Amino acid sequence: MKYITIFITTPGKKVSKVIAEQLLVNKLVSCVSIISSVKSSYWWKGKICKSDEQLLICKSVKNKFKKIINVVKKNHPYEVPEIVSFDISDGNCEYLKWIANITDSRR
Repeated sequence: MKYITIFITTPGKKVSKVIAEQLLVNKLVSCVSIISSVKSSYWWKGKICKSDEQLLICKSVKNKFKKIINVVKKNHPYEVPEIVSFDISDGNCEYLKWIANITDSRR
């Protein structure tokens, strides 16, 4: 089983809540942590922009990532939302089993 952590930025609380709820209800992730105040600076359409955003940190399994991307895109107002995953190389065995159990589509 390959485990991942996903970072998703959003423009605010309303979008974060909708995305978190959809990912959880569909058992695509086991957990979503929301960091409510992130200051982002980035290039967009030829200029540097700055935004106040929220950061969602989600825990899941690699074979769910494409479905996660689809759900986020359907519920996100950005033209190009940040949806990136990082492999979890090691962790608390009980926690990793919990992620697997929650995201197991056979249940």
